[in-house]
Amino acid sequence: MIKKIFTSLYLFAGLLIFAGCGQGTTQPTIPDNVNDDLELVEEETKDEQREVVEVDVSDPVEQQKLPFSKMKVHYIDVGQADATLIEYSQGEEAFAVLIDTGDWNSTEVVSYLQDQNITDIDIVAVTHPHADHIGQLDKIINTFNVAEVWMNGETSESQVFAQSLAVIEDNNVDYYEPEVGDVFDIGPLELAVLHPQSLAGDTNNNSLAIRLQYGDVSFLFTGDSEEDAESEMLSRGANLQADILQVGHHGSKTSTTDRFLNAVKPDIAIYSASVDNQYGHPHIETINRLKKSGALVYGTDAHGTVIVETDGETFNVQTNNQGTIKHTPPEIETEVAPTPEPKKEVQPVSSGTCVDINSASEAEIQRIIHIGPARSQDLIQLRPYQSVDDLSKIKGIGPARIADILAQGIACIGG
Repeated sequence: MIKKIFTSLYLFAGLLIFAGCGQGTTQPTIPDNVNDDLELVEEETKDEQREVVEVDVSDPVEQQKLPFSKMKVHYIDVGQADATLIEYSQGEEAFAVLIDTGDWNSTEVVSYLQDQNITDIDIVAVTHPHADHIGQLDKIINTFNVAEVWMNGETSESQVFAQSLAVIEDNNVDYYEPEVGDVFDIGPLELAVLHPQSLAGDTNNNSLAIRLQYGDVSFLFTGDSEEDAESEMLSRGANLQADILQVGHHGSKTSTTDRFLNAVKPDIAIYSASVDNQYGHPHIETINRLKKSGALVYGTDAHGTVIVETDGETFNVQTNNQGTIKHTPPEIETEVAPTPEPKKEVQPVSSGTCVDINSASEAEIQRIIHIGPARSQDLIQLRPYQSVDDLSKIKGIGPARIADILAQGIACIGG
């Protein structure tokens, strides 16, 4: 188990604190309205934004007493992936925290951090081991001085995950698996771990959920958590309230339920997705729920990188682009194949014709039609199966693909 691999590295209290600060090229914007389907009225949006930006402007005397410097939270435009940089300082001491590391097939997070003159990162928190969240961790560790990496403790058979662990070990980076109830003060920033309490769900629902408190301003990150994880956090009575919510699972309709939003009560909601992505993110159901909650919605597909700047009392939002949030569902949503991940070294494949979906290796599973590297991981996570038809539990496997799998005739139970 991963904890055993890195037991000697559990030095989470000893965070090294060095970082450089910089400012990218952004321009203040007010978000365009959601498209016609969403019927967000532009004037209403502007009025709401003004209301948010002007919250709690204290008198100058009180502001002088604040120990908080400006903190910038960069929701980086990394396509159909996630990466958020938090940078701030206290006195002469600078801090940098990164939540998720973008997709495996790109170096855009590395480039963005370099553009911001980041040299040292106190914590890299990876919400879960999917390749669109852990993707550039190895490159980041090899490029910057990373003091500590956090993961949820879930392992993966992907090469991206294996490479990440190897680089952590090779560079003697501290490793920690935070637990629900952990609260850390990193300079003036309080960071509370809200999820998972155990690795009982699927990979998305095992995502780390982290709440940041910076003075009076709060942020919530839930990775790809879906309804099950949201329900668990609600049932535990976790403090979910946040001024700024990073929308779960790229704006999927499987996340961001009404109950969850009622607990979070965000003023600002930001999702990360690519333009015309094959999943149809953000789903219109999610955008409508956010609209109903009163949150202003930003998306990296429409607005580029979104930066929230706060002094601990007020905050403002800057975006790279003035955009319009659109929803363009894929022609056949269940027929979409995920972006392939690099394979691990090929394992021997049995010579038999039956691929037992309850016990076959990842390589064997990929002999089944429509099951690629990403879906093979999902298939393993969702075991056991009572029948081949149960493969419909895997995202992207609908009735048409089940029919193809049955026609191929190699998937079986207990063969």
